[in-house]
Amino acid sequence: MRNRYLLAIDIPLVAICAFLAFALRFDLLFLDGGNPTVAKLFWWYASAALVLKPPIFLSFGLYSRYWRSASIGDLLAISLASSAAALALAIVFSAATLLHLVEGFSRSVLLIDWLLTLAAVGGMRLSVRVLAETSQHLSGRAAASATARRVLVVGAGNAGTMVAREMRRNPQLGMTTVGFLDDDAAKVRKQVAGLPVLGATDSLTSVLGARQIDEVIIAMPTAPGSALRQIAERCREAGVPSRVIPGVFELLGGAVSVSRLRQIEIADLLRRAPVVGESEVEPYVTGQTVLVTGAGGSIGYELCRQVATAAPSGLILLGHGENSIFDAEAQLRQFFPTVPLQSVIADIRDEGRIDATFRRFRPSVVFHAAAHKHVPLMEDNPQEAITNNVFGTVNVVRAAQQHGAKRLVFISTDKAVAPTSIMGASKRLGEAVVRDAARRSGRAFVSVRFGNVLGSRGSVVPFFKRQIESGGPVTITHPDMRRFFMTIPEAVHLVLQAGGMDPGGELFVLNMGEPVRILDLAHDLIRLSGLDANEIPIVYTGLRPGEKLDEALWESDARVERTSHPEVLRVAEGGHITDVDRMLADLQAALRQQKRVVLEATVAEWVETFAPPPDAASRRPTHTLARAAAE
Repeated sequence: MRNRYLLAIDIPLVAICAFLAFALRFDLLFLDGGNPTVAKLFWWYASAALVLKPPIFLSFGLYSRYWRSASIGDLLAISLASSAAALALAIVFSAATLLHLVEGFSRSVLLIDWLLTLAAVGGMRLSVRVLAETSQHLSGRAAASATARRVLVVGAGNAGTMVAREMRRNPQLGMTTVGFLDDDAAKVRKQVAGLPVLGATDSLTSVLGARQIDEVIIAMPTAPGSALRQIAERCREAGVPSRVIPGVFELLGGAVSVSRLRQIEIADLLRRAPVVGESEVEPYVTGQTVLVTGAGGSIGYELCRQVATAAPSGLILLGHGENSIFDAEAQLRQFFPTVPLQSVIADIRDEGRIDATFRRFRPSVVFHAAAHKHVPLMEDNPQEAITNNVFGTVNVVRAAQQHGAKRLVFISTDKAVAPTSIMGASKRLGEAVVRDAARRSGRAFVSVRFGNVLGSRGSVVPFFKRQIESGGPVTITHPDMRRFFMTIPEAVHLVLQAGGMDPGGELFVLNMGEPVRILDLAHDLIRLSGLDANEIPIVYTGLRPGEKLDEALWESDARVERTSHPEVLRVAEGGHITDVDRMLADLQAALRQQKRVVLEATVAEWVETFAPPPDAASRRPTHTLARAAAE
């Protein structure tokens, strides 16, 4: 209903409420001339009400709301508008009485009129919502044919009711809601949004069979990953596909709709409790100039985002890829408009450019996340791994020393432990560069080592998802491969924690829980996409050059100590490189020869545990599925 029609209806309603208020107070005697004073007061009151109430209603937004979607907030607006109108009339008639313009006015008329106006105006608008809901319900039932999918919603909170209402409003989706499941005992066997709560979540299996459910929608955006996995697993066992609505941030952003329900993300299903808590970065970041290398990457951008929450005096985004830096800066400016930002396009291997950047901005805190990270690519391009991950780090560290940086955090990897790849060895050498700089300068220069990051660019989960979306197969290098996993926000949260720990030169390792088989992740993602192994085959391709079946977070002879943060460990390993200058000179000489064997020999001389693997062909698995796939 258009709001101008509401105004046209409100005007006679106001007059009727005024009439009824006088009729209830004085019966109907004031109409037959028996009491001319009351009749005169009525005409005065009705006229004042017609003059005052519509403008007040307008000022409270009663003619600028979409009443088909009326909510508690709209009801509050009606109450406030009616109360304000009653107060205005009370002021007018109190003043008129004091000025002897009217006599014998009854204050109870105001109370009666307020109640009647609230009921009439609110009821009329509520009827708009009721009629709209009834119409949608009837049209939805008419449109729902025998082929419509019967949907069970797990979670009868705000998210679940939003999804159920949208399915009702959009019968063209071919989905009809059977009911809810919810663990809140107060809701069980009750009606929520006009639908029954059939039981708790532990009754899922029985409800699926008894109600002939075609699909389950999990509307529990704040539930832990273990709960989601358990529900999804029960659905899979019953042969019913399941989907989960977007997370809480998407809910707050108003992005929830049935058309945007997404399949369960593997990031929701970490096989451990996620690390939670706010990063205590303010003491060393707030009011400081912070520079992040590799700021366009997944870790680099998240570092920038979390640092920006601590209100630094300046944030420098340094990266080689202009497109990624452009996107990162645009997002940060949108969410943190008050943080001074500066983007620098530079290659960390360009010593002069890096030195000039540090001289210009003089950052107090540096996060060095720029690196070549893909193991197979670096096996094919070993010189790039050394020049970027080692000599690029040298340039950043030296510039930080020369231009007064107080803290530097070097992002390392678990592949630096007993490395079998040139990439892992290059990160191990980078750790040595940082440790040597901390020893020489006495500053808080540290390295932080962690494993795989879920959802980062080029990581396994997005790769698997693309393969599943295209119909498969999902390719895995080896059925026994295991990796440590952590989400991007978790990793950066702990990096920031480690960066605030004094003094310097330490190697910190993030506690990443137990390693997970890549095969298990693939199976989870396939099942939770509503598919099975018969629809999406898994093919084993064999270990690629430089890859290991298992990763470790520290060497076997390492001494591991706890820190002030339970998820950050301090690790002391043997075999430290004591003459970093000579190590760098040897690497430079090896690079000049442009021979892989010379470069690997030089790296092995300085990294005692470096063991280049044999040819990848000799390490291909002979698993039955691999042979079947080949056939």
